[in-house]
Amino acid sequence: MKNWRSILVNESNTLLETMKIIDDSSLQFAVVVDKNQSLLGTVTDGDIRRGILRGEGLDVPIKQVMNPSPICATIENTYSDCLNLLKKHKLKQIPIVSEDNKIIDIIFADNDQATINNENTVILMAGGLGTRLRPLTENIPKPMLHVGNKPILETIIEGFKQYGFTNFIISVNYKKEVIQDYFQDGTAFGVSISYIEENKRMGTAGALSLLKEKPTSPIFVMNGDLLTQVNFEQLLHFHEDTDAVATMCVREYEYQIPYGVIETDGQQLVSIKEKPMQRSFVNAGIYVLSPEAFDYIPQGEYYDMPDLFKQLMDKQNNVSAFPVREYWLDIGRVTDFERADGEYSSYFDKVDNK
Repeated sequence: MKNWRSILVNESNTLLETMKIIDDSSLQFAVVVDKNQSLLGTVTDGDIRRGILRGEGLDVPIKQVMNPSPICATIENTYSDCLNLLKKHKLKQIPIVSEDNKIIDIIFADNDQATINNENTVILMAGGLGTRLRPLTENIPKPMLHVGNKPILETIIEGFKQYGFTNFIISVNYKKEVIQDYFQDGTAFGVSISYIEENKRMGTAGALSLLKEKPTSPIFVMNGDLLTQVNFEQLLHFHEDTDAVATMCVREYEYQIPYGVIETDGQQLVSIKEKPMQRSFVNAGIYVLSPEAFDYIPQGEYYDMPDLFKQLMDKQNNVSAFPVREYWLDIGRVTDFERADGEYSSYFDKVDNK
């Protein structure tokens, strides 16, 4: 029996406090109650990420992010009724409340096999030249540089394997034999690996046209020079829950304008903000694509992922943004490589899936 009482939070708990409860629990869910244990709302990982996208700070009360009208069952509903509600509404859990709206139980979908999802393929882009990292990449492709005690690409594969994703396709070009000789068919790493070979620069989306078959279920696409602790299972659920054709992971980027910013109303000076901080979301290089997205990818042409997303949006497709709140680092420059090597043991040494 799952300990659902551990995921009860008070309405005054902050978004950050609730986020920690969700992350620490295998249930990936929290229930907001008042002092009388009456149900006020529910919070999923997706609710939190949507709040972050709206610009909610980590110190806001969770009631600003929660779903205030969750689907519930009552004590009059049978267990079979609850399972039918879970299936009908594609839920992973459903609170049971008494006549006076006090929570008395939570029924969970059977997720024992949730992380075993072999049909979702992971495509890793590892064909870049790594020009900005030379001379480190003179004789080795960037994804094979050792950060910590292993190649970047191996850490990425372990990250997916942690959540049960074991089918990989690696797109290779520059120094491809280094990657293929190391990973081969993936058996030694407990996964399955095949390869697509770019004979010319094709861009992240263009390389997908080299796949032998169009996917029949959502796929992951990820740049091979990233270190992250994204929960890939949550990412897939977010993509499916938002009914998206494509989902782009985004990262909040903060920068300081080195001047005083002036606000005016006509000729009237209204305010001066000295060296303000600006925040924007940037592309994090991790994507989930549903099979329909492949209809927009040209065959054998250079086509970058932002081009695909722009076309999907132009054609009025449902496209989602998934804010990455976990550790993330793009290893594009020597300084990034040095930082990654210094931080590796704090984030990745404790995980070993081999």
